[in-house]
Amino acid sequence: MAATRQHSARPPRRAASGDGGLLLFRVGGVPVLLAPSWWIGSAIIVVLYAPLVGRLLPDASTPMSWLLAAAFAVLLGLSVLAHELGHCLVALRLGIPVRRLRLFLLGGLSEVARTPRKPGQEGLVAAAGPAVSLVLGGFCALLLLAVPPDGAVWLLIAECAVANFAVGLFNLLPGLPLDGGRLVRAGVWAATGLRAKGTRAAVAGGALVATALIVWALWGLATASEDRWLRLGVCVVTAWFVILGARAELVAEARRSWPDGLEITELVRPVLQLPAESPVSDALAASAGRGVVLVRADGVAAGLLDEQAAEQLAAANPHAPAELAAEPIRAETVLLASEPGEEIAERVRETPAWQFLVVDDEGRPAGVLRRDDLRAALVRDRRGY
Repeated sequence: MAATRQHSARPPRRAASGDGGLLLFRVGGVPVLLAPSWWIGSAIIVVLYAPLVGRLLPDASTPMSWLLAAAFAVLLGLSVLAHELGHCLVALRLGIPVRRLRLFLLGGLSEVARTPRKPGQEGLVAAAGPAVSLVLGGFCALLLLAVPPDGAVWLLIAECAVANFAVGLFNLLPGLPLDGGRLVRAGVWAATGLRAKGTRAAVAGGALVATALIVWALWGLATASEDRWLRLGVCVVTAWFVILGARAELVAEARRSWPDGLEITELVRPVLQLPAESPVSDALAASAGRGVVLVRADGVAAGLLDEQAAEQLAAANPHAPAELAAEPIRAETVLLASEPGEEIAERVRETPAWQFLVVDDEGRPAGVLRRDDLRAALVRDRRGY
């Protein structure tokens, strides 16, 4: 199984087990990590798949059966990796940053740093992974025609075809957090203009997928299927993954939602421009209920006054230039007043800053939005008052 997920952006560290796993390599600056749980999942596959190898190749020795089972686990991991690279490269091509790509227990995850802005982008990123898997599966299936169907080489190629087809087709199931669920969300989003409605539809699909997996596993037990234990293990873990992922998507959508009728202008504080060399004590006094933009003599903004830093500086030296307590204005801390509310909420959630400069369409300061003010407004809406 594989998926994409929106995640707060933060600079990647040199990989360690505490940051998602072992760093394998980087692609386009994106770290590719192998989580410790991948080894557990692979071990489970080897133990459950080795007996099947013995039945598929009666002449294979016990060591050969275990070796081919291990090869299947590795090929499945490589199939998931190729699938996730498809997501990752398309997202980067569309200008959507990717925090990291991670392989874990029986699956993988591409963590994009922000939500796609349009349903078409969501659909393209979601479709890229299954497309890569199905193309690789088809290539391996054609390769089988050139190999004698009675040996270990044929079985390895067949395993690779099965692994890629399984990853591709499974991820097309119509439920979050699978790619098929993202395609459902993109479709409903495009049809209704409401991303939240698409998320709810795809979460419902996820619940159906999880239920179908459990039913299929129980059917294997009831009919004493040869692969019943492999099927049970994979289905239980996968259903658990789907349920947790769908729930996380629903929570993320609720956080992203924007109250009907709420305008960003209702939340911003009036903006006051002061010379950057103003005494910090004066700037602090002027900041009550307002956002303060400190401007240098050449007309360039030095930053927004950081009240906490200003209080500390004023306590030590009240006549120090206010610029020393300025928080730099970065591209990610500038919000456009005409942006949709959902995008503003997401930008604020993703950016490590406590205040943001809001500008109009001509780039003129329209106010200052503080993270706490936005959070309070969203909490009030969820509580219904």
